[in-house]
Amino acid sequence: MPRHDTVLSVIDEPRLPSLHPDDLSDEQRDVYQAIVGGPRPANVFSFVDEEGRLLGPFNAMLYSPAVGDPLQELGAALRFRTSFTKREREIATLVVAARLRSDYEWYAHERIGRRAGLTEDELTALRTGADPVLADARERIVHETARALAADGDLSAPMFAEATASLGRAAVVELVTLVGYYSALALQLRVFRVGVPDGEAPPSWDPGPAS
Repeated sequence: MPRHDTVLSVIDEPRLPSLHPDDLSDEQRDVYQAIVGGPRPANVFSFVDEEGRLLGPFNAMLYSPAVGDPLQELGAALRFRTSFTKREREIATLVVAARLRSDYEWYAHERIGRRAGLTEDELTALRTGADPVLADARERIVHETARALAADGDLSAPMFAEATASLGRAAVVELVTLVGYYSALALQLRVFRVGVPDGEAPPSWDPGPAS
């Protein structure tokens, strides 16, 4: 999987107009309500603007409810119904965000990760592609596995064996799906030119070691 070193410019305009909640079809409104009425914590990061329009990857989900609804439901399942701890989940998600240089993905999950207990040193290491100092063995396996998936789109036989032995087969399925999901969102955010919310600074993508 190629590394994306080009980041959004301040002159890039979003390619999908933000849909106002008053202008939604019934199908779009169902997706909207599933997103804003679900478990995503609006007090941690902004995904709705002051007029109620969705930010980040969520606006695009309204354009195709048949795809957007199962996509947002998959995201909710990965966020809230997997076997991972909050720290493990955010480590894996931030690996993808950093690998794909996804401004909004990093903006949101840096905040979630900090609330989950990730330290500033750990967040800096994840952002720059360095190895964070993780005392927990499971967290190290989650980090190494997610990094291999994000970089190569595959796992070597030894790494797959180590991941399944340490995490279990179900967790490996969840982790592969998580990396795929956040990679898909990062692709949408890039193609549709979606950055961080107004007033927020984008992350600094230091070159760092290749991951």
